[in-house]
Amino acid sequence: MPLLDRHGAKTEIWTRSEGAAIDNISHALVDWAALPEALAQKTRDQRIGVVIPNTVRIPQLKLLMRQLSLIAISFPSFGDGRGFSLARLIRNHGFTGTLRASGPLIADQFAYAIACGFDEVELPEASAARQPVEQWVNALGQISHGYQRGYGDSGNILDRRRSARLKHVAAG
Repeated sequence: MPLLDRHGAKTEIWTRSEGAAIDNISHALVDWAALPEALAQKTRDQRIGVVIPNTVRIPQLKLLMRQLSLIAISFPSFGDGRGFSLARLIRNHGFTGTLRASGPLIADQFAYAIACGFDEVELPEASAARQPVEQWVNALGQISHGYQRGYGDSGNILDRRRSARLKHVAAG
């Protein structure tokens, strides 16, 4: 599956593991169900990543986050936004590793994914064929301000409007 970040196409360094079999894999990506066993087998030099459903609760994940280098949140469809909320919660709870959105997202969601804390997006082949990498990178620059507080670093539209109104009143 194609992988991209804010700069474009990216080379995959993670190897998906069947179950918890992580022998001789430097960057092992396991499913949520296999994570406890994989962590028990982990050697000092290995990096462990996990693919989680977008229904995982933070208390279930929080105790394991320090042991993970990558968390990939599955998106069953582009219309299911629970993964965006989960990404924000994961970042708010201190996860500093790589956060990946995995599933059939669309380019219009790329800026929001980055603002929610995702570092990269992994697309199914069919999604990548419909919207090439250049379209994703261009879409990233199309949205300069969001409506929600706490997403991105440019401030939100409502706070900017309020600030402009106060400056106008103070000047007038």
